[in-house]
Amino acid sequence: MPAPRIVPELYSSDFAASLDFYTRVLGFRVVYARPEDRFAYLDLGGAELMLEQTTDPARTFIAGELEHPFGRGLHLQVEVEDVESMYGRVLEAGSRVLLPLEDRWYRQGDREAGNRQFVVLDPDGYVLRPFESLGTRPARNSRK
Repeated sequence: MPAPRIVPELYSSDFAASLDFYTRVLGFRVVYARPEDRFAYLDLGGAELMLEQTTDPARTFIAGELEHPFGRGLHLQVEVEDVESMYGRVLEAGSRVLLPLEDRWYRQGDREAGNRQFVVLDPDGYVLRPFESLGTRPARNSRK
C-alpha cells in the first residue's frame, strides 16, 4: 500500500488522553511513537494521523494562539470498517458527540454516495466524522 500523500498532525494538550482516545476508543493502532517527545504516528485501516504534545517551542508549527478547541475550522472524515461498534465505544467513553449515528446520502453528479456516520470531538476539540460506506445509488434529483 503506498504511503499517504497527506497526513494531519494534531497538537494535543494532554498526550496521554489523546492517545487513549484515538487508540482505545476509536481503535487506531500505534505505528511508531517517541514517548520522550510525546509523539505517536497512528493508523486505522490506512487512515493515518500524528499526535503530538509539543515539548520544543522552536519546533511548534502553528499560525496563531493555540486555544481550545484546537480543531476550529477543521473536520476530518475517516472511513472505518465498523462505524456502529466505534460509535458504541465513543458513547461508552462519554466523548462529546456533535451528530448522532445517521445514514446520509450525498449527491455526486448523477449518483448518490451513502454514509453511515457520526461526528465526535476528540479531547482537544478536533472534529472527526467516522463513516462506513453504504454504497451508491442513482441520484434522486440529478443536477450534474
